[in-house]
Amino acid sequence: MVLRRVRQDEEEEEEEDEDEEDLVDPRDEVVEKCEEHCTAVKAELEACTDRVNSRPGTEETCEQELFDFLHCVDHCVSISEID
Repeated sequence: MVLRRVRQDEEEEEEEDEDEEDLVDPRDEVVEKCEEHCTAVKAELEACTDRVNSRPGTEETCEQELFDFLHCVDHCVSISEID
């Protein structure tokens, strides 16, 4: 009896896990679209990243470029309508 109950509990947990996998965060789609909208800022970030990676011992961090990109995406997401 106890073993049967444990198996039932395991099966129920597996079903719950399967249901949870189907959930999709609608914000993720909006973020992707906003990243496409912010291509100019993203290009600046990528150029900076390439520049930093090509120079050993540089003190440049691309922090400002990253902040600019994140700000652009966040602003776009904030004005988008999420259904």
